[in-house]
Amino acid sequence: MRNHAVNSDQRFEKLPARIAVAIVAIPLMVAAMFEGGYWFFGLVALLSTLSLHEFYGLAKKKGAMPLTGLGLTAGFFLTLGFIYERLQVGVYSWFLERGIHLKLFSQLQFILVVLVIFVLIVLLLEVLRTKESSLQNVGTTVSGVLIVSLSFGFLVGLRELFSYGFPVHRFFGGMIPDGTDAVAVVDRWGGWTLFALFAAVWVCDTAAYFAGKSFGRHKLLERVSPSKTWEGAIAGFGGAVATMVTAQQTVLEYLSTTDGIVLGILIGVFGQMGDLVESKFKRDAGVKDSSSLIPGHGGVYDRFDSVVFLAPIVYLYIDFIVFS
Repeated sequence: MRNHAVNSDQRFEKLPARIAVAIVAIPLMVAAMFEGGYWFFGLVALLSTLSLHEFYGLAKKKGAMPLTGLGLTAGFFLTLGFIYERLQVGVYSWFLERGIHLKLFSQLQFILVVLVIFVLIVLLLEVLRTKESSLQNVGTTVSGVLIVSLSFGFLVGLRELFSYGFPVHRFFGGMIPDGTDAVAVVDRWGGWTLFALFAAVWVCDTAAYFAGKSFGRHKLLERVSPSKTWEGAIAGFGGAVATMVTAQQTVLEYLSTTDGIVLGILIGVFGQMGDLVESKFKRDAGVKDSSSLIPGHGGVYDRFDSVVFLAPIVYLYIDFIVFS
């Protein structure tokens, strides 16, 4: 009983810090989502860099010696690849105005070039290093960029779909109705899509936490996360589906009801899997949080583990299924 009281007191001690961070961070995140473009890219690039640094910190606790500086640099350029079309238009236009014609990479080519050069440099530098455990060093350096930076990049890519990849003709036809600003409508959908994704993850986490605490009896995966239960996971799953269906009915008119349900299912399943993956990493490293960077919340990777795991899946569904 005494230990339970101490744990409760510790949770409440962190509550003011958690609320203060939320008051500042949530409006900033929402504003960046709806602004899109370079503002959203800048925020995501910052979060991605911090999360990757924390990932490498976890690896170091296991004795690995990742090439942190190189990984962070490659991670930034990989995230940059998802806003490459916007950059390409600006750069090409600037040179075209001066009578200079350029041959530029496509977005996919740029991302592949960054990845190939990064891996080659990692291998070369590891050959020249005197550190032990080369397999572990190379593995953690490369996997961190793929697991963290690439996944964060898909958040940028998802927002950019509503600027450069949205099939306007499917929703507005050959003629845009009088008084309809199609560009503004599509851009608004982009902001609301990201907002709905984050909201569904938050509802899923919250529902899972309170349901697990209230009537959780059957452990979900005790050796990875002892506090998670099947009852909580089911409640979180239901919360995610309900959130996405509500978003589809109110602010995401471009989605069908089926799309809303499928996205809710994907978030309800893979969002919780992302949390379990990071829990496994932390348990393996012997730490409670990926860092103490955010007061009352732990690390950046702790806060975005579910979204990071989900971003590529949601991006691929919307781009290849909804927009194709």
